[in-house]
Amino acid sequence: AKGVYQQSSDFIKIAFDGTPPKAKAVWITKSTRPQVEEILAHKFSGLRIRYWGAEKKTVWVLDEIGKDHPITVGIVINQHHITQIKVLEFRESRGDEVRHPFFTDQFSGISLTPDNHLNKSIDGISGATLSVRALTKIGRLALYLHSLTPFS
Repeated sequence: AKGVYQQSSDFIKIAFDGTPPKAKAVWITKSTRPQVEEILAHKFSGLRIRYWGAEKKTVWVLDEIGKDHPITVGIVINQHHITQIKVLEFRESRGDEVRHPFFTDQFSGISLTPDNHLNKSIDGISGATLSVRALTKIGRLALYLHSLTPFS
């Protein structure tokens, strides 16, 4: 199950047709931290989160713990909708089914509701519950962070 499926730099480059913009950052402030922590369902110790943006599109490379180890995920958001979510690196011993298109395709077109939940439910995978939760949180977080950028 463990493996690097795509380098972050390659994911970003492909998302911007070979010419990615310069990286930017969303600063996690006193006013945004509570929402970030509510989405993740745990404390967040970072001060900023890097992203790449142009026009109405942002690209995020985020980590979230599955069971014991981080799962690295790339997310492309265009006009407040997820257009792509891809597992870039999986470090757990099980639950890697979340990397397959039959699962990730569910995120296509999803946006946030006013209370920062996904506007569509995500079907789970038996035996990969924690990995499913991790990707769902990452999708929500990327959409929320996108709304804080000038590209939203």
